[in-house]
Amino acid sequence: MSNPVVQVAMPLYFDRVDPATPEALVLLDQLSIALEVVTGDSGRASFDAADVRGARALFLLARDHDGKPVGCGAFRPISSTVAEVKRMYAVQGGSGIGSRILAQLEAEAKAMHYQEIWLETRLVNQVAVRFYEQRGYVRIANYGKYIGNAKAVCFGKRLPD
Repeated sequence: MSNPVVQVAMPLYFDRVDPATPEALVLLDQLSIALEVVTGDSGRASFDAADVRGARALFLLARDHDGKPVGCGAFRPISSTVAEVKRMYAVQGGSGIGSRILAQLEAEAKAMHYQEIWLETRLVNQVAVRFYEQRGYVRIANYGKYIGNAKAVCFGKRLPD
C-alpha cells in the first residue's frame, strides 16, 4: 500500500507595511505585469497607496519562513461598514498563499468592525473570478467607478458576526 501524500502548508507571517516600501513595490510591479498579460490593463490606475495608509485601512505583506515576501493584499474603507480589497497577489499561484492572504485581510477587516468586504476584478480574469467565488464571495452590482464598466465584475462577502 502506498501512503497518501500530505501537504503541509508553508508558514506565513504577515507584516503591516507601507505600500511604498521596496519589497511591496516589487510585488505590486509583479502583480501589474501579471494583470497586464491576463486583462490588458495593469490595474495601476485603480490603486492609490494613500487609500491604504489611512485609518481603518491596511497593506499587508505575506512572508515565508525565511522572511521572503511571497504575496500582498490591502483594503481601504468604502463606508463605515464596507472595506474594499485591493492589490491581492501571491507569487506562487495555486499554493494556498492567496487564500491565506485573503483570510488574513478578512480577519483584519472584521477586527476593524467592518461588516462586509467588496472587491472588483476583470471578468476576463476567470482565475480570479473562480478564486473569489470559491471563497464565498458573491457577485454584486458594480459600485463606484466600476458602474457601467462591462469589463468589471464586483464581488462582496458578509463577514461573520
